Amino acid sequence: MEDWSAEVSQVASWDAQLQELLLQVSDVFPRADLRRRATACVRGLLGPVSRKNGWQLAEYAGWRRPDGQQHLLDRAKWDVDELRDRVRRYTLDGLADAAGGVLVIDETGFAKKGETSVGVARQFSGSLGGVFPCQVGVFAAWATSRGAALIDREIYLPRAWADDRERRVAAQVPETACFATKPRLAETMIDRILPQLPTGTWLAADEVYGRDGGFRSFAERRHLPYVPVWSCDHVAGKGLEG
Repeated sequence: MEDWSAEVSQVASWDAQLQELLLQVSDVFPRADLRRRATACVRGLLGPVSRKNGWQLAEYAGWRRPDGQQHLLDRAKWDVDELRDRVRRYTLDGLADAAGGVLVIDETGFAKKGETSVGVARQFSGSLGGVFPCQVGVFAAWATSRGAALIDREIYLPRAWADDRERRVAAQVPETACFATKPRLAETMIDRILPQLPTGTWLAADEVYGRDGGFRSFAERRHLPYVPVWSCDHVAGKGLEG
């Protein structure tokens, strides 16, 4: 009984912390209905929902139709980047550790059928285990002895998407979005994040980044000690001039 009571207390504490975070970012959403939908969306993503689609998130929230969820993520006007920045600040504060931390860079793929979702193409995804129709995102996570959480993201836009103006317009891809390799996307995120990170931060990344001489040079120019993965036959000094 004591163990059960402790678990209930812990869950209540987590719920209170989540509610506090939702309140801190509520003004990112300019209308009350958007704030309600955003809260329901986050709670659904964290809840026991088997598939995180609009229908099931709406059902979890007690709504009859997914229109509200779809409107929030598709057509509603709110500042996505401002929300990202606030969540990052919250994460860095919450996971602060005197011993410092590690900035982890990696990409992952999301299986996706059809051709209209931004960035969908037949492409390699290590997380999916091969070449599949999918979207690929490059992510940054902050890790300390207190835990780990995502703090930034960039979607990978294949050349077939980046060079197809008609397709871009139909999918509402911003004019500023262009083709960039995954290491270049990672560098964009690191420059955005670095001013907020404590001195002594380490950078970790997998082989896609470790074998890229430009990425390694980028880290060195910013005085970031790094631990990238690279293949056993890669020559360590190759490409450092990039």
